[in-house]
Amino acid sequence: MAEMLVVGSKVRAVVKKSKMNMSGDFLKGLSKEVEAIVKKAVARAKANKRKTLRPTDL
Repeated sequence: MAEMLVVGSKVRAVVKKSKMNMSGDFLKGLSKEVEAIVKKAVARAKANKRKTLRPTDL
């Protein structure tokens, strides 16, 4: 993973609103999870012979 796939300030705002804290490496872990989800969606779309990702691919 070369770049962050999540907006840190937005995630922090959600966490703060929930009255929780997050560790310094949480965003990196979250970004890895997002990347895995996107890759899985891409594989599903390709298996269905589509080039467009849809919510159902999630």
